[in-house]
Amino acid sequence: MLQIEIDNGSGFCFGVTTAIQKAEEELAKGNTLYCLGDIVHNGMECERLRQMGLVTINHNEMQQLHDVKVLLRAHGEPPETYELARQNHIEIIDATCPVVLQLQKRIKKQYETPLPSRPQIVIFGKKGHAEVLGLVGQTAGSAIVIEHFDEVCQLDFSRDIYLYSQTTKSLDEFHRIIEYIQEHIAPGATFKSFDTICRSVANRMPNISQFASRHDLILFVCGRKSSNGRVLFSECQRVNPNTHLIEGPEEIAPAWLDGIHTVGICGATSTPKWLMEQCRDAIQTINKK
Repeated sequence: MLQIEIDNGSGFCFGVTTAIQKAEEELAKGNTLYCLGDIVHNGMECERLRQMGLVTINHNEMQQLHDVKVLLRAHGEPPETYELARQNHIEIIDATCPVVLQLQKRIKKQYETPLPSRPQIVIFGKKGHAEVLGLVGQTAGSAIVIEHFDEVCQLDFSRDIYLYSQTTKSLDEFHRIIEYIQEHIAPGATFKSFDTICRSVANRMPNISQFASRHDLILFVCGRKSSNGRVLFSECQRVNPNTHLIEGPEEIAPAWLDGIHTVGICGATSTPKWLMEQCRDAIQTINKK
C-alpha cells in the first residue's frame, strides 16, 4: 500500500497569504484590480486569480495607468513606484510583507547617514529579484548586491560595511559571507551584519530536511521562478537524492513510483496547499492503474 504524506510546514508564508487575501477581497467587490508583477511565483495560483479578474502588469504598463487600483505584492517596491502611483492618481493596495517592510526601513535609515561616514550597504540577495530591487531602491541604487559567496571578495574591505540579506536567502551561506568579511575587514573599518532572513523561511530548512529523510520519493511542488523554492528544493535533494521538482501534477512520471512505498509532497512558501493536494490525487490515480 503506497503511503503519501503532504508536509504540514509547506505552503504559503504569512506574507503571500495576506497578499492573496487582499486580492481576493478586492476582486469579490467586482472591482478591476491590477497587480504589479506575479502575485506569487506559482503559475497555477496566478492563473486561478487571473480567472477571478486579477490583471498582472509590469512597471512599464503601470506608467500608462491612471485612476485605478494596483496591488503591491509581498516582495515590496522601491520608492519610485509609490511616487508614480501618486502622480497617476493610482490607489495602492499595499501587501508588502511586514518583514520586508521593516528591512526596507532599516536600509533607508542607514542610507540617510551623511557622507563620508555612510558605510557600504551590502545586500546578500538575488540580482534583479523583486524584493532586492525594492531594497536597493531605498539607497537610490547605490547598495551593492552579492548573489553568491564567491562575489564577496569584490567588496572594499578598507571601508565600513553594513551587510543585510534578502529575507528568503540561505542562512548558512549568509554566515559564510559574514565570516569572510570578518576575516578580511581592515583594522580601522567597521563591519556590522544584520540577520534579516525571514524565520518562517529559515525554520523550514531543518523541518523539510527531516521530512525528506522519511520518504522513498520526494515531490517538491514549486514554480521554477521561486528563489525560496530553489533553496528548499536543493536541501531536499541533498537529504534525499530521489527528489523531483515539479510545477504541477501533469509533470509526475509514473516510472518514479516503481518500487516506492512512501511519497512525501512538499513545496515552497509560494506553493498553494491545493496544488500539493492535486499532486497527491494524481499519484493515487496513477497507483490504481
